[in-house]
Parts: sequence; C-alpha cells; structure tokens
Amino acid sequence: MYRDLREVYWWNSMKKGIAEFVVKCPNCQQVKVEHQRPNGMAQNIEIPEWKWEMINMDFITGLPRSHKQHNSIWVIVDRMTKSSPLFACKDYPFNRGLCQVI
Repeated sequence: MYRDLREVYWWNSMKKGIAEFVVKCPNCQQVKVEHQRPNGMAQNIEIPEWKWEMINMDFITGLPRSHKQHNSIWVIVDRMTKSSPLFACKDYPFNRGLCQVI
C-alpha cells in the first residue's frame, strides 16, 4: 500500500502511519496474502486418443420433479469430443441399475 500511495502522496512518518492503518483495518487483514489459501498445483490433463476413452461424470440433484418423477440429471462428458449426453434419474441416482451401467 505504501508503494502505491508514495507515487501520489507524501507526509511525515507516512510509512509508519500506513502500517498502523493497515493493522487496524479489518478488510486489509482479511485479504492479506498470509490469510489466503495457497493455490493448488496446476496439473496437465491427459488428452485421450479415442472417443469415450476417458469421461468425466457429475450429477445435478435437488431439481423439482418432472411428470415422470425425475429429479436428478446424470451428466457424462467425453474428454476428447466434449460431447455430453444427459440422463434423467429418479430420486437418489446411485441405484443398482445405474451402478451396473457404470
């Protein structure tokens, strides 16, 4: 903060005054770098050679029931083509039939 302000303003004991202000400022204390979680390590994602060789899956749950009583969506994404079929599911999606498909 001192470096930014010194380009525009100056007063006696400026550095000390800014340090005292920052210590008392709740917002300044919350956004301090040492109070932030460290970023995760970036990892390369392997690109598959064939369609449907690697997939990502997720469930969208807690939806209002449809006329067929579906309230969840099973999302599967092919990592190569990015195509994404969606499947409507009833209640808790981890039923026996779905587990057999996986």
